[in-house]
Amino acid sequence: MDAMKQVTVLGATGSIGQSTLDVIARHPSSFSVYALTGNTRVAEMFSCCMQFNPKIAVMADASAAEDLEKKLRNAGAQTQVQSGVEAMKAVASHPDVDYVMAAIVGAAGLQPALAAAEAGKRVLLANKEALVMTGSLFMEAVARSGAVLLPIDSEHNAIFQCMPSSYRSGDQATGIKKILLTASGGPFRTLSEQEMAVVTPAQACKHPNWSMGRKISVDSASLMNKGLELIEACWLFNTTPAQIEVVVHPQSIIHSMVEYVDGSVLAQLGSPDMRTPIAYGLGWPERMASGVSSLDLLKIGMLNFEAPDRSRFPCLALAEESFTAGGTSCAILNAANEVAVEAFLNGNLGFNKIPVIIEETLSRMVSREAHSIELVLEDDGAARQLATSLIKKY
Repeated sequence: MDAMKQVTVLGATGSIGQSTLDVIARHPSSFSVYALTGNTRVAEMFSCCMQFNPKIAVMADASAAEDLEKKLRNAGAQTQVQSGVEAMKAVASHPDVDYVMAAIVGAAGLQPALAAAEAGKRVLLANKEALVMTGSLFMEAVARSGAVLLPIDSEHNAIFQCMPSSYRSGDQATGIKKILLTASGGPFRTLSEQEMAVVTPAQACKHPNWSMGRKISVDSASLMNKGLELIEACWLFNTTPAQIEVVVHPQSIIHSMVEYVDGSVLAQLGSPDMRTPIAYGLGWPERMASGVSSLDLLKIGMLNFEAPDRSRFPCLALAEESFTAGGTSCAILNAANEVAVEAFLNGNLGFNKIPVIIEETLSRMVSREAHSIELVLEDDGAARQLATSLIKKY
């Protein structure tokens, strides 16, 4: 690797952010941390700042920023503390920054990730909602600025690795017949509809293979995460839902596959540890150590595959239909899902009602052409209001 790269980590206190910092710490001569951002976790951000000494730390919450600044000053740290989305956009697009890890969960990560793309950074995209909500706008920004877009979600990173060596995100690769997008099936893969009606947030958040945040864990349990990933894959790899086959693979060892027209199927395998795709994004086009243990195929013994049950997991079809509808449909889908998942986690909505809220929100709103980020955010806000009002019925 060439000279030291300056990195901004958006969402530093989350699971992806923490894994990113773990990989960076293993390569102190290659990377330094320019900025870290977080939401409200002051203690975790304080620890990160003390270890990595970023120039700037940004908290989404103003009161959390005040608390962090006091703790850092008392500790003698020099890190500047700021707050709000504009500050996050600034540290994502600053001229001194080379790489940006976009790992803020949900719609909140859209504007900082887009700012990094518009500024021509190497964008390590772990925030799928950025492409779900503003696919065409985001990809246009990448093409216009010359940014390097590297997918970090394990599935999209696997697909990227299985593409031709010269491949860049947003291109339409020649010789590709089909993308096979793998899914673990989540913790409720074998439950009946009746059993899923009474599951708890604790059960939904107990993923069998991955250590993830609460929101994405619920999305995995409902297969909405796979629906959002399908939308993201369509934009990243310039394809359609018809060319993407979702395959349930409970072991989460094969992270995705690409089938070529000559009959070859290339797969990327690895232990279920996000440090692998993170290290790939930081080191690309070279490879670098991630700290991940070697894959022991003899110990695993068997790999299983099955089709997703679309009747028990309707979120997958809702995502496909939203992408096909175009415009702001995917932003509406994402907003309704975020509201419904939050209600479920707070004990105000049954798990099986999440797709009901999403479908009703989509049916009541009219999708518009996504001409600008402002218009997308308008429909995002309207969908959240509508979904919130619908939840009261249940």
